[in-house]
Amino acid sequence: MAKLDILTYPDPRLHTVAKPVKEVDDRIRQLVKDMAETMYEAPGIGLAATQVNVHEQVVVIDVSETRDQLQVFINPEIVWASENHKIWEEGCLSVPEVYDRVERPDRVRVRALNEKGETFELDADDLLAVCIQHEMDHLHGKVFVEYLSPLKQNRIRSKLHKRERVRM
Repeated sequence: MAKLDILTYPDPRLHTVAKPVKEVDDRIRQLVKDMAETMYEAPGIGLAATQVNVHEQVVVIDVSETRDQLQVFINPEIVWASENHKIWEEGCLSVPEVYDRVERPDRVRVRALNEKGETFELDADDLLAVCIQHEMDHLHGKVFVEYLSPLKQNRIRSKLHKRERVRM
């Protein structure tokens, strides 16, 4: 397995719309393993392929406290979302050390393929529902900070640019 590099906002590649996976083969299964290792090491609870500069519809998530319940979503689509919304504080591996409140449907039903290529549906609520929506946003080229005001977005961009300059 290989730890992958995570793109950092405002990298324009984060705005690339991911293409559907045509076939769940060994290459995709290896991508899933590498993404899971990267997510766990970061540490995070979700990672979309877009974040590691692979523009295919693959997401890995593990919201368990024990960090041993990996869920894989290939070509995910939300087939139902609750009319009720909830505000959650979100963070993102592509926007390090930045957290803010985002309003999303509090429950969703997602249809996807697993790493064997089998179709499944899952009803999700609470943190899992938020994480699925957050990671699917990445597949559509959207980063959670884009839900925030333009002022907050500019502050975040400036903060991350400054941090990057300090590292160089």
